Amino acid sequence: MEIERYSESDKKAVSSSDQKDDMIQVRAIISCPTCDYRKKFKNQFPRSQLELFVVSAKVFDFMTCSRCGDLLKLDLEFNV
Repeated sequence: MEIERYSESDKKAVSSSDQKDDMIQVRAIISCPTCDYRKKFKNQFPRSQLELFVVSAKVFDFMTCSRCGDLLKLDLEFNV
């Protein structure tokens, strides 16, 4: 069995591709069902920080519209 030897640059390239695969991209769309308020947010985070994202999503879930006071609708789109 033959063993391949990697240079340092090869190891860095492999680790950087692992980091890209470890990232989760999220787009949040906040809209008001009563009036025309609509905002979009985009962010990405590593899988290891999924708990922090859950806390943020719970906070967004209880936001109210500054125009009419109705609860805002939260739609999340993930690119895993």
